[in-house]
Amino acid sequence: MSSITMPSADADELLTTGEVARLLGVSRQHVVNLTERGDLPFETTGTHRRVRRSDVDHLRYSTQRLSADQRRSLYLAYAIAGKLVQDPTLLDVARQNLARMRERHTRGRPAQWLREWQELLDGPLDALLAALTSPSQRSRELRQNSPFAGVLTDAERMAALRAAR
Repeated sequence: MSSITMPSADADELLTTGEVARLLGVSRQHVVNLTERGDLPFETTGTHRRVRRSDVDHLRYSTQRLSADQRRSLYLAYAIAGKLVQDPTLLDVARQNLARMRERHTRGRPAQWLREWQELLDGPLDALLAALTSPSQRSRELRQNSPFAGVLTDAERMAALRAAR
């Protein structure tokens, strides 16, 4: 399965507290504290805590508030998604932009996000629209490396930004 599936393909997968900490970007001790407070359900395997991926995803995506910048990028993405539904040929603009971006960014995190955009642009439109308009952390980061420059007119862009206020 593609690396762009959201949320995890195996929601029942049990993770260690260290794995959960890496996913959430917090310390392992913080994960232990979350389990002790009852904020994160867990099971024990011997003396070790195990947390279901679905519970991590729920905590991860339900508690993260959007910053003003993230809210603006989400509203711009809504506008882009609307145009793509009406005119899927606009994907060609994104593909051309992406090709230029991938030439400049061949390594590191930006290159990873651009590879994900490539998978999305090459996949079904529904998956692309879901990734564009999701409030998830992954989609927030994808939108920071968006290949959709030039898809919206100035008027459409300004209308989306006004709506985000």
